[in-house]
Amino acid sequence: MSKNNKKNDKKNKITAEEENLNAGLALINRHPLFSRLHGYQEIRSRKQLGRNCAALVNGNGYILLNKNILLSPEQWAYAIAHCQLHLAFGHFDAEKMPGYLQEQADGSTVKKVHCNTLLWNMACDMYIAKFLTDIKFGKPIFDVWPPANFSGSLTDEIKIYEHLTEHDETSFYYGTSELYSPDMIGLDTPLTYQNGYYNYNRFASQFAYALAYSVSDVISHAGGHGEASSHAATPAARASQWFISHYPLLGGLASAFKIIEDYRFCNQYDIQIAAVDATLGEIYVNPTANLSEQELRFVLAHEYLHAGLGHHNRCRGRNHYLWNVACDYVINGWLHDMQIGTMPETGLLYDERLKDLSAESIYDMMITDLRKYSKLDTFRGYGKGDILDTPLGNNRSNGKNPFVHNDFPNNSTISLEDFYKHALMQGLEYHISNDRGTIPSGLIEEIRALTMPPIPWDVQLAKWFDCYFAPLERKRTYARPSRRQNSSPDIPRPRCVPDNIPTDSRTFGVIIDTSGSMSAKEIGMALGSIASYAIAKEVPFARVIFCDAAAYDAGYLAPEDIAGQVEAKGRGGTILQPGIDLLEHAADFPKDGPILIITDGYIDDRLSIRHDHAFLIPEGRRLPFRARGEVFYYKMQE
Repeated sequence: MSKNNKKNDKKNKITAEEENLNAGLALINRHPLFSRLHGYQEIRSRKQLGRNCAALVNGNGYILLNKNILLSPEQWAYAIAHCQLHLAFGHFDAEKMPGYLQEQADGSTVKKVHCNTLLWNMACDMYIAKFLTDIKFGKPIFDVWPPANFSGSLTDEIKIYEHLTEHDETSFYYGTSELYSPDMIGLDTPLTYQNGYYNYNRFASQFAYALAYSVSDVISHAGGHGEASSHAATPAARASQWFISHYPLLGGLASAFKIIEDYRFCNQYDIQIAAVDATLGEIYVNPTANLSEQELRFVLAHEYLHAGLGHHNRCRGRNHYLWNVACDYVINGWLHDMQIGTMPETGLLYDERLKDLSAESIYDMMITDLRKYSKLDTFRGYGKGDILDTPLGNNRSNGKNPFVHNDFPNNSTISLEDFYKHALMQGLEYHISNDRGTIPSGLIEEIRALTMPPIPWDVQLAKWFDCYFAPLERKRTYARPSRRQNSSPDIPRPRCVPDNIPTDSRTFGVIIDTSGSMSAKEIGMALGSIASYAIAKEVPFARVIFCDAAAYDAGYLAPEDIAGQVEAKGRGGTILQPGIDLLEHAADFPKDGPILIITDGYIDDRLSIRHDHAFLIPEGRRLPFRARGEVFYYKMQE
C-alpha cells in the first residue's frame, strides 16, 4: 500500500469518539420530542472548543459538538438535548433573564440586562438537568444528581439563580462545557425584539409544538393507532383548500401540489417558512413558523406562482439565489396588489420601488450591488432561495409521508410544467370572465406569454441584422441596354440595379473569444448563422478580432470565411477590452459600425463599448455585468 493510500485511510478512519457521537445523534433523531427540536449541529475539534468541552450553543441555534472527546452515545444524546433545551426554554432571551429592566428615555423604550451571566448559565444548566432526569433521557456527563447540599428550589430558573446569588454557591456544575465555563455563547448580548437576525421566539414555540405532538404520538401508539396522521385541519391545508374553492386563478395550480408539513424535514434542510420543488409538485411548509391561515394563503400563493411561471427553468445561467430574490420581489408586489392573504413579517421581500419591473430587470440591477443583495431573507431562510433547484432528501416522495395533504391525481399524459401553464391560463380566463378580482397587468402578460413559443435565437439575431443592414433598394437605369434586347435593339428597356451605396459602410465588427470553455463546434455554429444572415443582407465583409491571451486583428474577412480562421485555444477566461479598443480605434472601421461579440461569458467584469453592440453566448451562461446591448443565447444542437 502506498503512502498516499495509508494517509487517506488514516484520514477517512472514524474514531471511537466519532462513532459514539454519531450514535448519540441517532438517539436524538429517534426520540419523539428531541427529534422535533431545532438546532444546527456543527462538528468541531478539541482545539476549537477545548479539551474537556463536549458541546456549546448560541442564541442563533448553532450547537457545536466536540468530536475529539470520548462520551458514550447516551451521554452525547444528553449533551445535545441539553443544548436544544437552552434554546427551547428561552435562556438566551433578555426578557427571561433576571435583572431585566425597561426604562423610558425620550419617548423610546430602552432595554437593559443586569445579570451575572455565569450564575445564570449555571441556573439554566441545573433546571435542564432536572428536566432530563425527570423524563429519564440520556446519561448525564457529570456524576452526581441531584446536588446533595443544594437547599433551593429547582422548579424555576430565576429561583435557582436567586439562590445561587444569595448563597454565593458556585460549586454546582451541570453544563456541557468545561468546568466553570459557560456552555451558552453570547449571554453578554442577550436576544431582544430589536436586535439579532434570528427570531428567538421560534425555538420556544417549536418546543410547545413538538411537546404536544410527541404526547399525541405516544397516546396514538398506546391506543394501537400508530403515528398520528390526521392533519386535515391544519392552517396550511385549509389555506390550500381555499384556493381550490374560492380563487380560480390559482385553484388549478393548488390542486396539483402536495403540501408537506414535516417540521423535522424542514429543520433538517433549513426551511424556515416554506419552499417549493416544482419538478416534484411539492411545497414544504414548516408548521413551527406559526403563521396564521391568512399568512399561509400569501405564502402558498407565492410558491404557486414560482412554479406556475416557470421560475425554476428561467434562471438560464444566472446566479440561482439572486434570480430567486428577483422573482420574490416581483411576486410579492403582485400579491400585495391582489390582496391575497396577509404578508408575513419574516422572509418577505417587498419594495414599492420595484413594483412594475420584471424579474430580469431586477436581477440586472442586483448584480451591480452584490454586497447589498447577496444575503437576504426569503421564505426559506437567510441567504437561501425558496425555489429548490435540486431535490431535498431521498425518500420523501414515496407516497407514505403522513404529513402530505392534497393528494390530487396529476394528469399522467402531460408533464407537470405543461400542467402548470394550462392551469394558470385556464384560471386566468375564468377569473377574468367571472370578474373575480383585479389582477396586475404584469402578471397577466407573464401568464399569457407562457403559451407563446419563445423566439429562436437565430431569428432574434436576424432581426438585429435588419436594424443595421436594411435590404438594398434597387432602382431603374437606362445606362446600358439589357442583353435581352438583342432581338429588338431599337427599343430601349430599363433594368434594375442596386442603389449606389458604398459597400464599406455595410460592414460590422466581430470579436470572438477563442479561450475558455467555448469549443470549436460552438463557435462554428454561431459563426455559421452569422455568415448566412450577413450574406442574405448583402454584407460583403466583417472586421474580425480574435481574443485569447491577446487581441489579434484578422482584418476584413468574408462572412463565410470567418469560421475557417478560428482556432479555440482553451486557456480559461480572457480579457476582451483590448480587442474592443483595437476595433473602435481602427481608422478603416466605420464610426457607426455595430459590433457582435461571441463569448462564453468568462470575461472582464466590466466592458466599455461606445459602438452599438450585441453579445452572442451559449445558453446557460451569463455575462458578469449588466449588458447595455442585446444578448442572444444560442442553443447547441444535439
